[in-house]
Amino acid sequence: MLFDRVLIANRGEIAVRIARTLRGLRITSVAVHTASDAGAKHVLEADIALQVPNYLDIEAIVQGALASGAHAVHPGYGFLAENAEFARRCAAAGLVFVGPPAEAIEAMGDKIRAKATVSAAGVPVVPGGAEPDDALEGWRDFPALIKPSAGGGGKGMVLVRSAAELPEALASARRTARAAFGDGTLLIERYVESPRHIEIQILADSHGNVVHLGERECSLQRRHQKIIEEAPSPFVTSPMRARMGAAAVEAARAVGYVGAGTVEFIVDGATGAYHFMEMNTRLQVEHPVTELVTGLDLVELQLRVAAGERLPFGQEDVRLDGHAVEARVYAEDPARGFLPTGGRVLLLREPGGSGTSDVRVDSGLAEGGVVGSEFDPMLSKVVAWAPDREAALRTLDRALAGTAVLGVVTNVPFLRALAAHPAVVAGELDTGLVERVLPDLVPGVEVPDEVLAAAALVFHGLPQGDDPWEVTDGWRVGERAWTTWRLESRDGVHAIQVRGLPEESAEVRADDGEAAARIRKDGPRLTVTIGGRTEHYVHVRDGQTLWLGRDGRAWAFTRHLIGDPGDRPGAAGAGDGVVRSPMPGTVLVVKAQLGERVSEGQPLVIVEAMKMEHTVTAPCDGVLSELPVEPGRPVDMDAVLAVVTSEEA
Repeated sequence: MLFDRVLIANRGEIAVRIARTLRGLRITSVAVHTASDAGAKHVLEADIALQVPNYLDIEAIVQGALASGAHAVHPGYGFLAENAEFARRCAAAGLVFVGPPAEAIEAMGDKIRAKATVSAAGVPVVPGGAEPDDALEGWRDFPALIKPSAGGGGKGMVLVRSAAELPEALASARRTARAAFGDGTLLIERYVESPRHIEIQILADSHGNVVHLGERECSLQRRHQKIIEEAPSPFVTSPMRARMGAAAVEAARAVGYVGAGTVEFIVDGATGAYHFMEMNTRLQVEHPVTELVTGLDLVELQLRVAAGERLPFGQEDVRLDGHAVEARVYAEDPARGFLPTGGRVLLLREPGGSGTSDVRVDSGLAEGGVVGSEFDPMLSKVVAWAPDREAALRTLDRALAGTAVLGVVTNVPFLRALAAHPAVVAGELDTGLVERVLPDLVPGVEVPDEVLAAAALVFHGLPQGDDPWEVTDGWRVGERAWTTWRLESRDGVHAIQVRGLPEESAEVRADDGEAAARIRKDGPRLTVTIGGRTEHYVHVRDGQTLWLGRDGRAWAFTRHLIGDPGDRPGAAGAGDGVVRSPMPGTVLVVKAQLGERVSEGQPLVIVEAMKMEHTVTAPCDGVLSELPVEPGRPVDMDAVLAVVTSEEA
């Protein structure tokens, strides 16, 4: 019998996704949230919501589950999902943990122990050594990859290509491992050149039944973090799928696994040889692509297995239909080195729906919600299905083009460029591909001329005060006058001239000449015709800032008044002496004093966001004339941190 009430020990898109399945099963959902997350989408989607100090507070979450009358706890992924102590505490409190036994979590959570366990079960592993049994300083098989034993997500992984690099690489990996996981134990493995990252989804019940649901291709990564995933892999053949699936099943059996899990393999792209890398003892971020090609709801199956039910099918019943591709939408700015961004979601347009049609969006976003610096920057996942891979990639591109998150800079243009790259289209993937072609994928901050003109037309048609007679139509006796608009964007300050009424008949003048123009508004939808060419946007105003969105891109414009500081807001290090925050976050350290003489490149302020530190430096030699920040205070992206007055000024 399924549960009557389940607490979701998570937030964001995965909490929303779990609540969707619970609603379909008529199970009451209980959300948890911190004080800052009280208005988040996952709270609004749940039947009951409870405030907790933070998402890692085991005791508060367990007590909340008991107080709410929940019978089970679903951990989602991240936070406490792979925490054996949490699984044991739930069991001790009489709550069902929707996940594997604590012993399986521990066995697979330690990479050294996991390798030994699956190797004993006959699963191929990458040759390597591990502490404390092996002295890693003596490793001589290069290239090699150093990994923390206790963690994942790419943290602490260091590639070493020679013996000379090894001592410093070990020291660096150990520092990161201790800071991230509280355990500096390391292992080292032979590095597979140009590898593919392929994982197998498994399901196991408490009656001894274990099946696999095919593979996912996860080779498109940056800094060991996945970006785009797909199922099935364009590389894996049916015989290879059967062999890898059988190996994954044996790995699960070796630790007495129950529930949904993923066995990850590193695969030689030249030979097809595969080796066990690790097992994730939870639901994966990329699980929707498996759901779309199998027609199965993995969260529902997790719940049924946790309730003691048998798997309702065997291995021979699993069929893969069509192709699915998923892209992760992040609050990050590729043009600024993928630094985290943030802000209030002023307008949201997401394609498709939450069903299993050709486009599915798993999202934690809602209009009016704030994307801050406390949590992981992933906002949503856009997933496309089609009968074949080529069509799935086209469907994904259309879906991303229809995505608009105005108020927050996202990586959507980068995702579109990556999905359309010739190597990706051809299926010629490996884990280093993204880094190799990164310059071709990162969009610049330059604003297209037609977008600048559209922004100027919108500003021109707006009253500049409370009086409707203040519309800047340039009316004069005889002929309307030109109005010059100085608009500030991340690309700098731009001058565009407009005359006439944009919603009737206007002209726009820029460096490339003059053209007739007109705009039509239908709520947030904006249709702009310039020189006979029509483009469609979504738009929204936030005070004096105008946001425009089109084809997955977004631009923000503010009126620039002569004398305003900072003609180029986009970067600390701009030549104007204004130093701005490259991301929303918290000021950790102020390394200079007001009135101090500083040199170009000298560290001034350290900003932290999402456990990432960024040092902002002086853009020029001069005197620190303004310093409006102090340690511990939050700052918005592009907030002024300091002003350096050049000695030449």
